[in-house]
Amino acid sequence: MRHLDAGLMTVVDTNVWISAALSSADAPSQMLRMVLLRGIVVFSEATFAELETRLWKPKFDRYISLEARKAILRDGRATALRVEIPPELTKQHWSRDPGDDVFIRTALAAQAPRLVSGNKDLLSVPVVERLRIRTPAQALLDWPQK
Repeated sequence: MRHLDAGLMTVVDTNVWISAALSSADAPSQMLRMVLLRGIVVFSEATFAELETRLWKPKFDRYISLEARKAILRDGRATALRVEIPPELTKQHWSRDPGDDVFIRTALAAQAPRLVSGNKDLLSVPVVERLRIRTPAQALLDWPQK
């Protein structure tokens, strides 16, 4: 079992996972590879369910093969740290879109320092404790050097 370094824990928004699956050369894909190779992806039940639901939408059939979608979910399940969101966090709200708060809750539950998203509602959230909400390009620049 690998050592869990809290500084490397990262919550990755669903839109980044999908963007990475659509293009292997862009910042979302590069950032996700970095997290998978050198960091720790964090999911809650709700964030993983959202990824699974969105990946299976028919609109992606032309762009992401069924095998690739299965691999994303399999790899996410196998390598990620899973956390439970404590009840006291479920009552708190930060984003203009309350549906996005689950990603912040997941990061706070894991004490992850980083949430990576392309979602403008999340990116506009002011600082929440020690959590940094970054675009994939910003997260690549901010990644801890070891």
